[in-house]
Amino acid sequence: MPHDIAKTLSYLAVHLTIGFSVAYAFTGSLEIAGGLAIIEPMVNAVAFFFHEKLWAAKPEGGAAVALA
Repeated sequence: MPHDIAKTLSYLAVHLTIGFSVAYAFTGSLEIAGGLAIIEPMVNAVAFFFHEKLWAAKPEGGAAVALA
């Protein structure tokens, strides 16, 4: 397995474990913790996509770009 893929899968495992653990600590529910651990990375991926679009549209050294 290429190094980058192994590193990505390792990071995913750590991220899911932390997300699950924090959600479980707050809720005490395995079902809610599991759901949040799966949903949060998906929401984060969408947010990251738009974050990257904003950064790509921002002129180098210029002011921040408005969302609209």
